[in-house]
Amino acid sequence: MLLLFRSLLFNLGLAISTIIVTPVCLLVYPLPFKLRFFIVSRWTVFNLWWLKLTCGLKHSITGLENIPAGPAIIMCKHQAAWETLVLQIIFPAQVWILKRELLWIPIYGWGLASMQPIAIDRGSAIQSFRQIVEQGCNRLAQGIWVVVFPEGTRVAPGENGKYLPGGGLLAEKSGYPVIPVAHNAGYFWPRNSFIKKPGTINMVIGPLIESKGKSASEITREVEAWIEDTVAKLPQIDSGE
Repeated sequence: MLLLFRSLLFNLGLAISTIIVTPVCLLVYPLPFKLRFFIVSRWTVFNLWWLKLTCGLKHSITGLENIPAGPAIIMCKHQAAWETLVLQIIFPAQVWILKRELLWIPIYGWGLASMQPIAIDRGSAIQSFRQIVEQGCNRLAQGIWVVVFPEGTRVAPGENGKYLPGGGLLAEKSGYPVIPVAHNAGYFWPRNSFIKKPGTINMVIGPLIESKGKSASEITREVEAWIEDTVAKLPQIDSGE
């Protein structure tokens, strides 16, 4: 019952802060993207603090020294909603690859669209890959990072999803490096679960993977090998001290 109550408090704060930040996204749209991203991501800072306060869920980040000065492609393990939050405060101004249906949500979708995501039609693989490459290269050239969840959807801990070629294709065509990211958030914030468990999520930022001279499949395999090997070494339970 205590976990339920604490999770209820967190979700209430998340909902209220989302209602507040959505019109802010629209109001700051005329500003330069990087300034706009900084302002809107204060929502993330609040919700990670609120998550720690209400649910006792903290995080530990290692590998920060691997983050390069220039823009790169972030390819991250996708287990929960948590990583969509924390990536925003770890890495510089960024855009995400996401399904276009999210932009159709009234008001919320408009705010999301103001952050220039790469919104793909998952029903058309060829068109979505072309869109990822064209728009991804454009964002990177502007100094904006691109976040890719290579499995395409959240995958429960202990399970392996197929790594899709979109991120590797963008890396091959753009020549920008890839930063792989692994974590164990799924044990604390399970997919489609209302309950958030107390503890410490471990996230590891991997060494830079160069893309020049490599094919999309080679890049994808290298990313998958590092992420899955690292995830396997992370704790599968936490004492929640």
